[in-house]
Amino acid sequence: MAGRKRKMPAMATEVREQEVNNNKHKKQTSVKKVKEQLPCQSHYFVNNNNTTTEDRLTEEFFKQPCITLAKAFLGKVLVRRCADGAELRGRIVETEAYLGGEDRASHSAGGKRTERNTAMFMKPGTIYVYPIYGIYLCMNISSEGEGAAVLLRSAEPLQGQSIMKQLRSARRKEGARQLKDKELCNGPSKLCQALNIPRCFDRRDLASDPEVWLEGDPNATLAEPRDIVSAPRVGIESHGEWAKRPWRFYLRGHPCVSVVNKEAENQPQSGNDLAPSDEQPDKGQNIIKKTQQEFS
Repeated sequence: MAGRKRKMPAMATEVREQEVNNNKHKKQTSVKKVKEQLPCQSHYFVNNNNTTTEDRLTEEFFKQPCITLAKAFLGKVLVRRCADGAELRGRIVETEAYLGGEDRASHSAGGKRTERNTAMFMKPGTIYVYPIYGIYLCMNISSEGEGAAVLLRSAEPLQGQSIMKQLRSARRKEGARQLKDKELCNGPSKLCQALNIPRCFDRRDLASDPEVWLEGDPNATLAEPRDIVSAPRVGIESHGEWAKRPWRFYLRGHPCVSVVNKEAENQPQSGNDLAPSDEQPDKGQNIIKKTQQEFS
């Protein structure tokens, strides 16, 4: 008994040391698992060697005037990384520019700031998600210019179409026909549904967010001016003369465009998207001329 008593402290010390080692191993294993699950482990983000993909668009890209940025978005790829690691991709094919200030169709018209439109006044590249009709969402991205932002209207599904169909079907009536791929993202609210863009993405930075970002498509050629149609914006008819401004841009002939405007397509695309679409002078002419100088 006496000999056992002398050995017990040594055995207790060994046990404590073993427990410490086990706990340390558990913590290291836990940290490793967490790191493996982090979104930044995607090869589209910064890796342990501090290298980045050239495809992801940086904050410098978003520092463009609203109309210029609206056109620059065409052909770019919107990527949504879901919680389970699945990545959904859609090529932007249609946008609308909302300049703020004198643009009466903009949520920030007259420089009005609210809790809802705060993102429009944040740095270029900030996501602005707002609800319409109480149940649908629209995704915008802030640009240069006080209260200016670009609405993403339509996209061409590139990756994850099966998931997109499930997301879209969840919002449709039971027994509705199966959607074609070109119908998954051909509208601003459809785009948000198909790519699972929630309301909580509002005010996030698209240049650094781990769950949603924009990429350039290395396999796609840049859209030529003749390939871009400038047409009046959709659904703002109540704003009179401002509804006629040709500040909606889409890729000519693309099947995923939400609304095709044949009249606009037949007009020569001179690049002067800031002139009123009607020929009669109006009280906004001086504003348009000033704006044209800013964006030319």
